[in-house]
Formats: sequence, C-alpha cells, structure tokens
Amino acid sequence: MQGAVLNRLKKFIGDYGIEKQTGFTNRIMNTVVSWIIGYNHPKYWKRRLYVVNPDNRNILKKLYYLFYIKRVDARHLSSFGTFINHGASFFTPPQLPHGPNGIIIAHDAIIGDNVTIHQQVTIAHGGTVIGDNVLLGAGCKILGGVHIGNNAKIGANAVVIEDIPDNCTCVLSRPRVIIRDNTN
Repeated sequence: MQGAVLNRLKKFIGDYGIEKQTGFTNRIMNTVVSWIIGYNHPKYWKRRLYVVNPDNRNILKKLYYLFYIKRVDARHLSSFGTFINHGASFFTPPQLPHGPNGIIIAHDAIIGDNVTIHQQVTIAHGGTVIGDNVLLGAGCKILGGVHIGNNAKIGANAVVIEDIPDNCTCVLSRPRVIIRDNTN
C-alpha cells in the first residue's frame, strides 16, 4: 500500500529527478507517505530487530520501540490478526505491500532475503523454511515443516503442504465438488 501511495504522489507531483528513488526529495516524500499511512517499513523492522535481540539490554529503549511497534500494529488493525512471533528469523525484512495486515508467522520459521508477503498469509510452526526472492500471495497458508525454494511463487489462497522446489509456482488447484445436494 505504501508503494502505491508513493507512486501516486510521484505522478501527481511530477518528474523532479526522483524516478531513480534517491535523493533528498525522495526521502521527504517517503517520510510524508509514512506519516499519512502510519507505517514506515525500515523503521518498523529496525525497531523490531532491536526489541527481539537479547543482546540489547537497554530496557527503556526496548519498551519505547515496543510501544512504537504496537502503535503501528493497532493503527493497521493488526493487533487482532497479526502475529509475527519474536522467534521468527528473517535474513532481511520482508516486503509487505499491504502492511502487516493479518499476517501470522510461527516462532520457528526461517525466512530468506527479499521475500514478499501479502495480506492474510499464515506460516505455521514446525520448522518452515522459506528461501530467497519468494512471493507469498494473499491468503496463502504454509503448513509446518515445509521448505519453499528460492525464487518460488505461491499463489493467492494456496495451501502448501509439501516442499516446493526452486523457481516453481504453486497455485491452488481447481475446486472440486465432494458432496452434491440433489434436492432441487
């Protein structure tokens, strides 16, 4: 969502040398968009990493950062549906195009670099490993113990129950009728 709003603002304001996504103007625009939306992706994940790291001993700073994280979650209605467990391991912060909306990640999940997680995704406990450059579509469910390879794409509402190799796309199979009501 933040990317879409940012792109609209850039089109509205016009081309002032910001198409390269660098420079002072782009930083100002990103800051304004994060104020409007209430979610600053790098700030959120940097503070989350500080809070969950047991080596950081500054309790007041941890509480302040935790307050920020919970405030962002509450603003996005995430407190009633989002749970990114503190034990989950991220190589880099994932891309969240729709913010942290309804995302549930287990405590023992390992998530690689450059992973995009859409809304309402569930990653179950049981040692799930997700590779690099993976796209998890809206509403997909990854059951425990599954390994998803690098550059894989998981379609919307897919339920993954077995390992997915590298460079593959997994989608929900066509629905089947298992019980037919013949009363009409």
